[in-house]
Amino acid sequence: MSKNKDALKFFQAYIKEMIDVGGENLPKSISASLGAKLGKLLKKRGISGIENTLKRIYNVLNAKTQIKSIDDNTLEITLHYRSRFCPLGGKYHPDRAELIQNIICIPYTMAILNTSHPQYKYNAKIMECIIDSNQKNCKYRLVKELKSKNND
Repeated sequence: MSKNKDALKFFQAYIKEMIDVGGENLPKSISASLGAKLGKLLKKRGISGIENTLKRIYNVLNAKTQIKSIDDNTLEITLHYRSRFCPLGGKYHPDRAELIQNIICIPYTMAILNTSHPQYKYNAKIMECIIDSNQKNCKYRLVKELKSKNND
């Protein structure tokens, strides 16, 4: 696990440097592009259902995933990690939490879902974040809205 954590720390330092050099749009674009590629792969492999897609992507990040349906259009996703370390954003650093959420976490997840389940429009709101709370959970609400046939 130590080598994986070292690789993640390198990745996070790389992201920080990209922000310093190229601004927020560069890592945001890369996150969305990588998410779209993963979404295509999941779709090609026949992964069906939004919940299955979410569980699959978070399993790779070693998160125990709990998905609770709030209503027909809203899911509450809780990711529980073994330590107070986010694979995408690192350890406790509240000054960077919103930035990491807006340029990595949300664009990456939205691109995966937009590509693998394009019949919906998505919106996500982070409720709890390891980087901000110094706890072991990441929690967010995902709202999906069926696209109208006129927008396709």
